[in-house]
Amino acid sequence: MKKIKKKTKKVRDILNFNLSTLIAFELIFKIMSLIIFTPLFLQLFNLIMKITGYNYLTFENILSFLSNPITVILLVILVFLLSIYSMFDISTIIIILEESYRKKKITVLDAIKTSLNKCKKLFNLNNIMLPFMVLFLIPFLNIGITSSYISAIKVPEFILDFIIKDKTLLPLSLILIVVLSVLLLRWIYSLHYLVLEDIPFKEARRKSEKLSKNNKLKDLLSLTKIQIAIAFFYIFFLIVGILLIFLLDKIFKALLIKSIIATIIWLFIAISVFIYGVLVTPISYACISVLYYSHKLENNEVIKELNIKSTRNNGKLEVKLKKVIVIASTITFGCGAVFTYGIYSGNYNLNIEHTRRLEVTAHRGASIDCPENTMSSFVRAKELGADWIELDVQMTKDGKIIVIHDDNFKRTTGVDKNVWELNFDEIRKLDSGSYFSEEYKGERIPSLGEVIEFAKKNGMKLNIELKPSGNEKDFEKTVIDIITKLHFENNCVITSQIYSVLENVKNYNNNIKTVYVLSLAYGDITSLKSADSFSIEATSITKKLVKRVHKEGKELYAWTVNTEENINKMIDLNVDNIITDNILLAKQLIYSSKTSNLINEYAKFVEEIF
Repeated sequence: MKKIKKKTKKVRDILNFNLSTLIAFELIFKIMSLIIFTPLFLQLFNLIMKITGYNYLTFENILSFLSNPITVILLVILVFLLSIYSMFDISTIIIILEESYRKKKITVLDAIKTSLNKCKKLFNLNNIMLPFMVLFLIPFLNIGITSSYISAIKVPEFILDFIIKDKTLLPLSLILIVVLSVLLLRWIYSLHYLVLEDIPFKEARRKSEKLSKNNKLKDLLSLTKIQIAIAFFYIFFLIVGILLIFLLDKIFKALLIKSIIATIIWLFIAISVFIYGVLVTPISYACISVLYYSHKLENNEVIKELNIKSTRNNGKLEVKLKKVIVIASTITFGCGAVFTYGIYSGNYNLNIEHTRRLEVTAHRGASIDCPENTMSSFVRAKELGADWIELDVQMTKDGKIIVIHDDNFKRTTGVDKNVWELNFDEIRKLDSGSYFSEEYKGERIPSLGEVIEFAKKNGMKLNIELKPSGNEKDFEKTVIDIITKLHFENNCVITSQIYSVLENVKNYNNNIKTVYVLSLAYGDITSLKSADSFSIEATSITKKLVKRVHKEGKELYAWTVNTEENINKMIDLNVDNIITDNILLAKQLIYSSKTSNLINEYAKFVEEIF
């Protein structure tokens, strides 16, 4: 316990000595990231797409895009630029902390000048592994000690589900994480050696491995504890702020007092979020720096001193900066108070419903409660209040259209036969319910016609995904003929992950609504004219993409969205349809999002930032 307290004090001391410099730099860095570098890197990527002749990226064309030699060369250049940018952030923080360790003051300008000089190391071929460390290794393990863009990338939910369910991929993924964790702990001090001792990255890794040789577990525990402590204090301050809002809302009756107090609390929450965002990286690196210096002393290693040429502070500039901060804070507080007072007095009405109707689609029916793609699951979807039912169709050996997702019956019926190998009458004898529960023993695979008849009687709409295997004849025509014969054209959409399928549908009947199903969507997908709308994996959906699709008069479906966090995110992004396994949760969250009040707005703000 004493050792922990001692290290905690050292972390606090190393942060406090040049705290204003750290905050100033991180503030500058994050603002520059937001308004300059993030748009710049996105534009560079768009330029790569333009040069290689790609208007959009999906899983159908991503491999051809990445295998293009020009793409490879340009992406290597882009990754190199990202490495320099991320290395600059890390290097500057390490330099400031180094001066703090030696009880020396350092200005932001001096830190930046020194760091830029250190970043030249990336141009050395001996440091070829440095971008891997900076851009991929640390962010992949998500320990919160870098500002790299790579750390912001989320693995799509459907990929995670696939890995978790796969008996081979899950253990392999866990092994990979363990290997990378060990590798990171071996290399964790390499950036300090690189920046502070001006040695090549290869030698820095070797020294880091030696320094961490007998300390890996201790170092891991120390880093974990500091991350938990940061998260704890952050959540504590947010909870206090939200509780104060609820409490004061009950105590005070005067609108003006309530609005002013609420604004103060809102600023408290906003400042807490801001401080967390600015300090989380320096705090993490302060912990690593303390461990670095501690281990070097234990090993009797010389701690080399940086030779930084100090520049004089511009006193006039500091005075002007303080004035700007005071004026900006006053304006912010005043506007916040006026807006809050307007809400309380009813001038701004937040109790409004969405102008559009966000609909819910039951993914393969109510597949949590019943066997997927069966009549039982469709009936249950209706009971739970789903607006649409998503189902998959394939063609049998004798040309019938049945409802099933896999092209093989093994998973859902236990029969190891492909759909195109059996006739409809043979398929009807299969039991597609027992795999789920004995309660559904004897459940049959339905035909498309049966499901349409059910949907017509119950006022349901159908999202019919065509899954061709390559063994069909007139697949699209057969499906459309069934739909038109039953007069169901206006209550369904035809969807597919294969764009040529939608083109065939449009060539046969241009009035049928089509939806292109995408796991990846980047670029101008609206140029795909045979798609009336788009169904996109949730992690690929952005505000910009939603606006672009809506601007073209098309709709955007989000799949497969099952968690409260992701459903709320899709609601906020203004998508048109949420495809989910959890129908009840989606309906409840959509309903609760239709009305709001001031307190909920604050809570929602906090949740989004966190």
